[in-house]
Amino acid sequence: MAKVEVKQLLEAGVHFGHLTRKWNPNMAPYIYMERNGIHVINLYKTVAKLDEANEALAKIAASGRKILFVATKKQAKDIVAEKASNVNMPYITERWPGGMLTNFVTIRKAVKKMASIDRMKKDGTFNTLSKKERLQVDRLRAKLEKNLGSISEMTRLPGALFIVDTMREHIAVKEAQKLNIPIFAMVDTNSDPRDVDFVIPSNDDASKSIEIIMSQVTEAVAEGLAERKSEKSEGSEDKKEKSSKKKEKESKEDLEPTPAKVDTKPTPVVDKVPNVTVDVEATKEAVKEDNDAEADDLTKIEGVGPKAAEALANAGLDTFAKIASADADEMKEILTEASSRMAHLDPTSWPKQAQMAADGKWDELKEWQDSVKGGVEE
Repeated sequence: MAKVEVKQLLEAGVHFGHLTRKWNPNMAPYIYMERNGIHVINLYKTVAKLDEANEALAKIAASGRKILFVATKKQAKDIVAEKASNVNMPYITERWPGGMLTNFVTIRKAVKKMASIDRMKKDGTFNTLSKKERLQVDRLRAKLEKNLGSISEMTRLPGALFIVDTMREHIAVKEAQKLNIPIFAMVDTNSDPRDVDFVIPSNDDASKSIEIIMSQVTEAVAEGLAERKSEKSEGSEDKKEKSSKKKEKESKEDLEPTPAKVDTKPTPVVDKVPNVTVDVEATKEAVKEDNDAEADDLTKIEGVGPKAAEALANAGLDTFAKIASADADEMKEILTEASSRMAHLDPTSWPKQAQMAADGKWDELKEWQDSVKGGVEE
């Protein structure tokens, strides 16, 4: 992916903030100066934060999780819809449905209702209804398509949210925080960056600014998806190669004749057993290196983001088996010490999910995550 330059952002107007009287003091670290009563955003910090966000988004996409894009303001709707659909990711560009995340089971029922109407039209049941009923069903279908059509393929909670204008989408921010879903956002000078996990300080009102940031973000997501696809193809090729080698070996064994005589020579006796010294420290280091090499992708646990996974791995909890045997309170302390932003995370259900992952029960884990709100049991 081509790295964006400061000059490109400057030409797109990413540096323009809001009026100084409308600013949020928490955005002070990202503001370069004030000119003509308007704050100017520091684009060098924008580039750094954009790279950080792109790296995290690529990891989430490579893990197979969906990223939900949210932008309901007029100048961002068409751009977000186009860019998100290009990478086959769900998006919300109409009114944010209340409980979209916290009441996901009900939203899925509405999506299934839309699918059932489509089945009615295919099997001819729709034509048996009266004219008035057909009109009502058509209106319901159009309404559901407008509000939920873009998320019809999203069968579980998303792995992350990307938001344009957190002030406008404050309900989406609150729901994501409640379910410990990582938030990526374009944050203007009038917004609070403390609500966002990955801040991209930028102008969230100009269409050119939104387009250049969205282009960079979706390119990173596309790279993550391509990496996942290549890993899958490599895995299938390795399996085919192993199976072919096994067949060749079996065929050779069948063709080889059985030896007529077996040479039974007495086993030589060793007079003295040599003293063998074992370097305990070197052995421990070798075991530790093996464990590091076999670290699991902890982001597959609902509620564990890239930063939380890194904090746990640094504390020695880098595999599903270790998480399964760990204490929730201990993990809470590790996260809080790593960053105050992760103090709100609830690791109560992580050992249970990790145990299912360690046992290879992926279907059971997915079913459990779909049925439980954000990995938090009520």
